[in-house]
Amino acid sequence: MTGLEVTRIIRTWLQRPRRKKRVGVQVAFFGGSFTCLDLRRQQELLDAVVPFIATGDVQTIRLSTRPDYITAQGVSFLRRHRVGIVELGVQSLDDQVLQMSLRGHSAEDAIRSSRLLKNEGMELGIQLMVGLPGQTFAGLRRTTARVIALGPDFVRLYPVLVVAGSGLARRYQRGEYRPLTLSRAVLQVAWMKKKFTAVGIRVVRMGLQPGPDLEKSLLAGPYHPAFGELVRSRLMLRQVRKLMAGVGSDARTVLSIAERDISVFKGIKQANIERLTSLGLSDRFTLQTNPSQRRGTVKLLEIQKPSD
Repeated sequence: MTGLEVTRIIRTWLQRPRRKKRVGVQVAFFGGSFTCLDLRRQQELLDAVVPFIATGDVQTIRLSTRPDYITAQGVSFLRRHRVGIVELGVQSLDDQVLQMSLRGHSAEDAIRSSRLLKNEGMELGIQLMVGLPGQTFAGLRRTTARVIALGPDFVRLYPVLVVAGSGLARRYQRGEYRPLTLSRAVLQVAWMKKKFTAVGIRVVRMGLQPGPDLEKSLLAGPYHPAFGELVRSRLMLRQVRKLMAGVGSDARTVLSIAERDISVFKGIKQANIERLTSLGLSDRFTLQTNPSQRRGTVKLLEIQKPSD
């Protein structure tokens, strides 16, 4: 892609009607490691965006890159060219896992890069994966704690999938790698999301973007086109069970959720409702929706005793 092509794409998108006109426009360079490009190439692409920032049509630039291709000079260069958001493909902060996954960078690379970006005042995103070769849940917990200590603004959480033609596919076919089951991947990502949300770190995506190319090349792994909703539904089910556990078995309750969370509460194919029914809980509460309630939360509004 050339600078002229970037200019043409931006103009095309700016001409399209927007449903939320107050939302700031970002130009994103994704699908590769931007800072691995030759510096002149980086400048050509970024310079194509700067005029749109000057006019106020675009608010900022975001990009993704590798942790080992970030330097102090490089961060200053990005900042001068109006890059405001950088996502690092960290994947893990366990050196053994990184080595077994052939990532080519270390945990220290990710820590150093994250600090450089934060110190420059840039918004930091960290991409993590579950189900990497050699990864254990204990190791995943340590990675999560270390990421929280770095204080990123947001994270993305992806399950490892085996796709045709990849090095991991060859290891899988030789029996050297076993992917997570869908259930285990959902449990692990749900645990991570809960930890990140508790400290104010946004989880902006869970699971890969579905599409025909991915589904065609997929050999194995915990893929689901609505992986993120599976995670959110699991977390909501946990909240309901925890709230109901504090209520006597002879009492009824009133629970409240956000208006837009009805499908998440029910679960895909009514999975949560079926689980609550099997636990004898579905007939012990009345559900209400609240348009102003924060999404992903369940509130206990009322406990009705048998004598009430």
